[in-house]
Amino acid sequence: MGQGFDIHRLVPDRKLILGGIEIPHETGLSGHSDADVLLHALMNALLGAVGKGDIGTHFPDTDPRFKGVSSVTLIGQVLQLTREAGFAVVNADITVIAQRPRLAPHYGAIRTRLAKLMEVPAEVVNLKAGTMEGLGSIGEGKAIAAMAVVLLHAG
Repeated sequence: MGQGFDIHRLVPDRKLILGGIEIPHETGLSGHSDADVLLHALMNALLGAVGKGDIGTHFPDTDPRFKGVSSVTLIGQVLQLTREAGFAVVNADITVIAQRPRLAPHYGAIRTRLAKLMEVPAEVVNLKAGTMEGLGSIGEGKAIAAMAVVLLHAG
């Protein structure tokens, strides 16, 4: 079992990518890669479950190879490490914390994308979102965070 967390600032002139899906919004997440906090939290959960550190260890923001890279590419590498460690995904539970945009209309597309990436049925990928009720940088619409928990099995 592993858990992961990530947070990125919202900035103008960037696309908002969550779960490998572009979400229409006036700002996007700032980061060295595409800054997909959902996939970053999921990758950290997967890496934690197999005792392989975190995404900063594998994909440092000081490495120019990862500048602007899609997190879909990165999670592919993390899932390969998971398989090489002898594990497969049983399920994933992910929470995105954002004041806006409203994410419920995008749940189906994100769940389908995540299920395909992890090679599991969409029914075992749970996605939910919450706000910060106007509190802190997330509540002020300046950042988005995500938390993920995964369960793996040997095989």
